[in-house]
Amino acid sequence: MKAGAVVVGQVARDFVVRVERLPAPGRATTVARRIERLGGKGANHALGLHQLGLAVALVGVVGTDHAGDDVLHEADTEGLDVAGVVRRGETALLIDVTDDDGRRLLEDVPSDALLRPEDVERTASLFDEAAVVSLQLQQPTDAVLTAAHLAAEAGARIVLDGATEDDGDELLALADVVRADATEAAMWAGTTIRERADAARVTRSLLERGPSLAAVTVPGQGDLVAWRTGRVFLPYGDTPVVDPTGGGDAFLAGLVAALTHGAGPEEAGQAAARAAASTVARLGGRPELGR
Repeated sequence: MKAGAVVVGQVARDFVVRVERLPAPGRATTVARRIERLGGKGANHALGLHQLGLAVALVGVVGTDHAGDDVLHEADTEGLDVAGVVRRGETALLIDVTDDDGRRLLEDVPSDALLRPEDVERTASLFDEAAVVSLQLQQPTDAVLTAAHLAAEAGARIVLDGATEDDGDELLALADVVRADATEAAMWAGTTIRERADAARVTRSLLERGPSLAAVTVPGQGDLVAWRTGRVFLPYGDTPVVDPTGGGDAFLAGLVAALTHGAGPEEAGQAAARAAASTVARLGGRPELGR
């Protein structure tokens, strides 16, 4: 029985800064806390899955620079299989600035830091061992499609995270699970999500196009998880949100790990909500699940 996962997505260096408030132009402020470490949606999702009991291989790109050395070493130390990580160019940098008014994300993602089809093809053997393959759709579509077809040939459960305007129908037809925030769901369905009824319409549309389970965010309210024979709405709790960074990655990790361990859709949705709530209650977006 396969018990592993392959995560195809972004690997980056995270630089997280917490201040009381951003300074006015020409002024300075004191940093209350800073964090520098492995990050990116792919890496965060992979870490969450590993923390929840899956052996995880990461497929992504890091630079040949010192930052690449650091994040690759950290991923290996955390227990991820990094044989599928390509090295070239400069490592992507994500700067997360959080203050009392919210969060701002600055991204430096060079084109060399994005996956190419040949990068994925060279990792084909990893897919043979996977029970589940999770695909971050922020990567180029041709690379994601290559991974999706390898996963389908291996008989793995295929998970889509995000949305794409290119070859979306082909990807959805191959997928078993799709998760999207409100903006991404609007890309899939062309419908703005404001209320639970909007999310219900979008999930019905997604399920008709291939997946057996769809999870969509309702802004400010919670997440709707739907499957062929039912659905469950998971409202946000009362725990204060310190940093929303990584909440979606943790939600997906909780959902996918629970499904892989044999949970039904509703139980998996509840596990996902708990994972997300745990992550957004801390600064930095790094999941600390199953501990």
